[in-house]
Amino acid sequence: MSLNEELSEKLAYKMIDIIPGSATFKVPQSCIVTWGVMLALVLLAIFFTRKMEIVPKGRQALLESFIGMLYKVFYGILGERGKKFIPYLLTVILYLGVSNMLGLIGIAPPTKDMNVTAGLALISIVLVIYAGIQKRSFGGWIKHFAYPNPIITPLNVLEIGIKPLSLCIRLYGNILGAYIIMELIIYCIPAVVPLAASAYFDIFDGLLQAFVFCFLTTMYLNEAMEDEDR
Repeated sequence: MSLNEELSEKLAYKMIDIIPGSATFKVPQSCIVTWGVMLALVLLAIFFTRKMEIVPKGRQALLESFIGMLYKVFYGILGERGKKFIPYLLTVILYLGVSNMLGLIGIAPPTKDMNVTAGLALISIVLVIYAGIQKRSFGGWIKHFAYPNPIITPLNVLEIGIKPLSLCIRLYGNILGAYIIMELIIYCIPAVVPLAASAYFDIFDGLLQAFVFCFLTTMYLNEAMEDEDR
């Protein structure tokens, strides 16, 4: 099989048959992988939070240090007014971090499917809109599109669509690009080089894209909650 055929096969939008009883359902592979990631995160949460103590030690201390570090990053941007959104941001960054690194064990990351990244982007923007309406009331939120000059109202309205599109395409493009490059490296140089490349594309770049997605969402939330005069 040629390189082009192999890549085409691996990049194809795959559906998997699930047969409960006599019925047959086709489920996207990215959806099944996402279920696996969620199950893994739930099991890890149970493992790390069993027999918790007032004075953390061992795995509890490790978990609290890691989550506390991420919490401080988001809290530093959103402050007290936006801390209710931090659990969502923590959930997304954990999901994306694990999903983006699945290439290490030979599983295609679900985030190379645009349906996944589009879904996450839409949820994030719905929260951004909610934050803006909660801050200004619905009427004030509508009026803020005319700030600072009514002539730029169409641009401000267009921004509602641009933000989720940028979140979706940025994450999808980077993960898909990294996946393709790794497949090319494995095909052309199947010895030591893929290990070093995987450390960058699957670990560093995967975690970086997870952070960038959540960081941009945090900035959009902060923007929606600021500027009393808008």
